[in-house]
Amino acid sequence: MKTIAAIAAATAALGLAGSANAAGEYVSIVQETTVNAPADVAWAKVKGYCDIGAWLKTTCEITAGKDGEVGAVRKIAGRIEEVIVATTPTSYTYADINPQILYHGTIEVQPVSKTTSKFIYTLFFDQASIAADQREANKTRRAGMFANVLKTMKETAEKK
Repeated sequence: MKTIAAIAAATAALGLAGSANAAGEYVSIVQETTVNAPADVAWAKVKGYCDIGAWLKTTCEITAGKDGEVGAVRKIAGRIEEVIVATTPTSYTYADINPQILYHGTIEVQPVSKTTSKFIYTLFFDQASIAADQREANKTRRAGMFANVLKTMKETAEKK
């Protein structure tokens, strides 16, 4: 039993030592927009996990699991794979399967009043694998892309 405990302790120590050398260059981008629709109505119009295909004007398919449930995997544009890692009644969080950028995103809707709500899109990723001189441009490009996604989500939610 002591041998197993010693092996477990040594493994944990090695894991911690490795993580100290793998420090990331983490970035968060949080964007939001007000929607002229109640939260439940707005969410019903944008909650599909592959709705992002239409928002980005590309393809999207569910390749594993069930749409909207933890563990569902989507493939965007035939190359980007993302898995749902958390859900609430009015949100989902996904992670890119590519471990190099440790990419996570959350789409949520929050009520503001009986007739309005807001979408909040949060992106979190590691830029360590991106050349230092390209990181700001990468962040700006992603912020612009998801600002357009939010605009399309808003238009979709407000359609009668």
